[in-house]
Amino acid sequence: MCDCPTTPVAGWKGWQNLPARQPMQPVGDWVDLSHPLSTDVPRVPSFPAPAFDLIRRMPDDPLNVTEMQMVVHIGTHIDSPRHFFLDGPAMEDIPLNLLCGRGIVWPVTLPNGARSIEPHHLAGLEGRLAPGDALVLDTGWHNRAGSDAYDNDHPALSLECADWLLAQRVRLVALDLPTPELPVRKRPVEFDFPIHKRLLQHGVLIVEHITNLAPLRGKTVELVCAALNIAGADGAPARIIARPIAASAEGATCQEQAQ
Repeated sequence: MCDCPTTPVAGWKGWQNLPARQPMQPVGDWVDLSHPLSTDVPRVPSFPAPAFDLIRRMPDDPLNVTEMQMVVHIGTHIDSPRHFFLDGPAMEDIPLNLLCGRGIVWPVTLPNGARSIEPHHLAGLEGRLAPGDALVLDTGWHNRAGSDAYDNDHPALSLECADWLLAQRVRLVALDLPTPELPVRKRPVEFDFPIHKRLLQHGVLIVEHITNLAPLRGKTVELVCAALNIAGADGAPARIIARPIAASAEGATCQEQAQ
């Protein structure tokens, strides 16, 4: 999520070389982690609300047809590297094996007043998080969606935390926050989106506005990011679903499952 002017840059470093994985063993039902698309979907206030217009309507017409207009960076969505790097891949260039596979839903508890997610908040993941995993951060902030605090007082990743994630070689980071960056109202004048740039530059995808994490809190999951394949796009709305898997199971990529 971004709404501040910044200078477009080149310098994308490429996708990570991640290991292949084995099939997963599901042990529970699918859970929808996405906000339904509606005019009330969480968004940066400076972005227009989505519009849904029934341009064909029964019974006057033989069928119903809905027209949709929206910014791709509102509601539950994914950022492609093209969001900040002109030489980075757009949505259609994202390998399918990065959009689904094994992940961990990790609870992050911050003391009152703390608004920075640091590496020590992820202590304990070292033995569970494998290269190529997705990491879903459950701060509980999704329960405040629609409030002023959700947009303007949410936690943010520190740059040290972003570097920690890179060192673990995660393929994707999903958050129950509007953005991994500082809240819009707290950004300095020359704010330059350091977290987005650090992660996307090195091929780590970012999913924002995740919700409904309570059933999966602390669990190892199979995560599917069903993002719209919008040609040339810097991001896309996504239906994010997950189900618990046996903790000992290795992840499998979408391509491996399709073979």
